Amino acid sequence: MEENMEEGQTQKGCFECCIKCLGGIPYASLIATILLYAGVALFCGCGHEALSGTVTILHNYFEVARSAGDTLDVFAMIDIFKYVIYGVAAAFFVYGILLMVEGFFTTGAIKDLYGDFKITTCGRCVSCWFIMLTYIFMLAWLGVTAFTSLPVFMYFNIWTICQNTTIAEVAYLCLDLRQFGIVTIGEEKKICTGSENFFKMCESNELDLTFHLFIVALAGAGAAVIAMIHYLMVLSANWAYVKDACRMQKYEDIKSKEEQELHDIHSTRSKERLNAYT
Repeated sequence: MEENMEEGQTQKGCFECCIKCLGGIPYASLIATILLYAGVALFCGCGHEALSGTVTILHNYFEVARSAGDTLDVFAMIDIFKYVIYGVAAAFFVYGILLMVEGFFTTGAIKDLYGDFKITTCGRCVSCWFIMLTYIFMLAWLGVTAFTSLPVFMYFNIWTICQNTTIAEVAYLCLDLRQFGIVTIGEEKKICTGSENFFKMCESNELDLTFHLFIVALAGAGAAVIAMIHYLMVLSANWAYVKDACRMQKYEDIKSKEEQELHDIHSTRSKERLNAYT
């Protein structure tokens, strides 16, 4: 009988511990982190492969060759973009972890307001710093989203021409890379409807795959923007809660101090009366 009671108490203690742990999880920050990681993964992974597909298309169908030496051409720019993608993936992986840690600490500070946990000025400054940094990153991701829409628009035009090959043959359209600033004005790198390279490009898998990869990368950048906005709402709400918690903490400290002073006064008076009687 006693063993059953001990087992029941143990199970109850584990259940209460699990509930307490689940209650301390910052679910809003967790959702924003998952959305951020998903968006960054889509943007970085699909963007990297789309850039590689762009190199293949430029080399095989537009016959653009890599410049010799250290000349900054389109291929060098694509390599730079790839390195930027590596940096973005690593940086936002770390930043997501930092925001999750900040969410855990803020949630703990709010839930343990009446306990031994003390909200310091440094903690409030860190929360304010994260709000400003997240706002800057949100603006940066808006710029990335706008920039990613440019290759989507370019590939959409090419893909549309390929889908309407019969109409394009009658109109005799040409795609000149000088219009997009990919090559210099002195270089004439274009592909026209009816040419052999045009039909090869339209029939190849590179064009269709690269176009859709850029679309997914654009969606990933949009998801990262939404995640940044979500983070801003979470951080602003946590800041407001922490600010109210600090005020409540000061009130409790003042109240405790006044009660201690009243207790000391009563004790002093009692001693004085006792001394007067004796």
